[in-house]
Amino acid sequence: MGQIALEGMEFFAFHGYYDEEQKIGNKYGVDLYIDTDLHAAGASDKLHETVNYEVLYRVVTEEMLAPARLLEHLGHRVMDRVMEEFPYIEGVRISVSKFNPPLGGICYRARVTLERRRS
Repeated sequence: MGQIALEGMEFFAFHGYYDEEQKIGNKYGVDLYIDTDLHAAGASDKLHETVNYEVLYRVVTEEMLAPARLLEHLGHRVMDRVMEEFPYIEGVRISVSKFNPPLGGICYRARVTLERRRS
């Protein structure tokens, strides 16, 4: 078993609880961790034996384009897509951050972290 991570992905997107947030947009960060068997790829050096990072990034990008009110909802959508796209992975963990959330004070970012394992 091993882990593949895409850390520090950044997007400008139109998510938020308030209508104004969905109009003006904001910067978001995503960290994605995939638990899967990396033995075959390690032995063969073949891309088709592992999770393609470009496909992972595309999945996250596509979900970031569709507005959501809550970071929790957005994170679950990404996990659903990753589990669907890669049926052989064992688990996925995601952190979604909103930079400078509108809290009425100084806050660098708000973040949710979600995890799912196959049953």
